Amino acid sequence: LLDNFQIISSRVRDLDPTKIRIFWAHDLAEDPESAKFKDENFQNNFHKFVFISDWQFQRYQLMHGLPYNDKSIILESGIEPAPEEALIKPREDGKIRITYTSTPQRGLEILVPVFQKLCEMHDDIHLDVFSSFKIYGWEEADKQFEPLYDIIRNDPHMTYHGFVPNDELKAYLNTSEIFAYPSIWLETSCRAMLEAMSAGLICVHPNFGALAETSGALNIMYHGDQDKQKHANIFINHLNSAINFVRDKNHVPMQHFNKTFVDGRYGIDRIKNRWEIMLKDLLRQYPDEESRALAKPKFVYRTSP
Repeated sequence: LLDNFQIISSRVRDLDPTKIRIFWAHDLAEDPESAKFKDENFQNNFHKFVFISDWQFQRYQLMHGLPYNDKSIILESGIEPAPEEALIKPREDGKIRITYTSTPQRGLEILVPVFQKLCEMHDDIHLDVFSSFKIYGWEEADKQFEPLYDIIRNDPHMTYHGFVPNDELKAYLNTSEIFAYPSIWLETSCRAMLEAMSAGLICVHPNFGALAETSGALNIMYHGDQDKQKHANIFINHLNSAINFVRDKNHVPMQHFNKTFVDGRYGIDRIKNRWEIMLKDLLRQYPDEESRALAKPKFVYRTSP
């Protein structure tokens, strides 16, 4: 099936006129790469646009004039659901495990001092940080965050894990209880939070970008602030509430409901089926090279790598 398609993920370079061309958007509409969408000729290069959230699609509409029609579709990012036993947290060392699992620029600088303050109020919490630009192969970008990483390394209440393979990370999530994510980065979706919800973590995050849509607004969600100090002051109260919520075991119904929602909406089998339905429908519309040429633009868009 895939032999009939050219699926381009965000970065358009060369186009194959013999294929059914799909643009799979992951970037923000604000990203410089996305500015091409303002050009109708560029849009005409593609038979289908796939977005990973409604929020992201609406931003492309508002900023670049992308039409509201059936040429676009929302196909969310898929996850492999965590096993049901992940909801049972062993807490073998008596600590409530709090986790951050994203690149550092997304809010780690807010989380670390907030957590240090919370340690003055709670003696049974521990923060595990899985954060590094190595996930993208950008190790040089970690250098500016080394002072922050050192604070984590030198605090007995925190552990810096850096980058680990996804399977290892998922195994850890099965033992953690709170996903702390004071995001200051506009997200088009958030697979890290979806995997945490599936593993039974209570997530604390702002209603920023696509986070409210992605999570179904089911977590301990708050309205943040662009001022980082004000954001920290808001976040600390909600993270403190989450700690008390988990300690008192009042979070169990939320755990189960969140997992049902995330696994049902974002489970990889469902997302795979939706992709197959779309691809087969496009193949019926454009069965051969001649029919695909009907969607040929006024010019073929090319740019250097």
